[in-house]
Amino acid sequence: MRLFWFRTLHAAGTGLLLAVFVIGAPRGAAAQDAAAFISNLGAQGLWALSPSVPRAQQEARFRQLLESNFDLPEIARFVLGPYVRTMSPATYQQYLPLFRDYLVQVYTIRLSRYADSPFRVTGSRPWGGETVVTSSVWRDGVSPIQIDWHVINRGGRLLVADVVVEGVSMKATQRAEFTSIIQRGGGQAEALIAALRQQLAQAR
Repeated sequence: MRLFWFRTLHAAGTGLLLAVFVIGAPRGAAAQDAAAFISNLGAQGLWALSPSVPRAQQEARFRQLLESNFDLPEIARFVLGPYVRTMSPATYQQYLPLFRDYLVQVYTIRLSRYADSPFRVTGSRPWGGETVVTSSVWRDGVSPIQIDWHVINRGGRLLVADVVVEGVSMKATQRAEFTSIIQRGGGQAEALIAALRQQLAQAR
């Protein structure tokens, strides 16, 4: 079963990043720091996905970047939609590592094709309690891919809360995909667990 991240995440560009810590920064300074954070993320992603690096090493590098710099606990909860409230603690503990492994595989497989593409931050703006950093990924012969990174400050630590590719929120689309799988499984969260395990097994 092909899930959303295999169809869409490859468009998200090449970035995942160095940590930047900002405590009590003014709003304008926060936007600048978020832009630098995403710029560094692009450079680190290029390094992690270098085609000269074996796949296992790519995955190890990418896992570290993903877990250190994305707001994974909140994303993992959000994409479950209302089912997060009905999932048992035991099932949720099964889900978390599968979700993280799933993201690592998707990014490594799909984004490696962009490893040699220029990544450029083009601006930033405040958006509620977040900062939206705009960027582009350039490939020869095609129009640049427009990517917005939603960056949140969690206790002085900058984290990516969402990635919007050509106007499409990955977090929201992933939520629709996951909740649809659970609905087709009779509202049982175990249906999503089984789908994730199947996808991971097929990708190996």
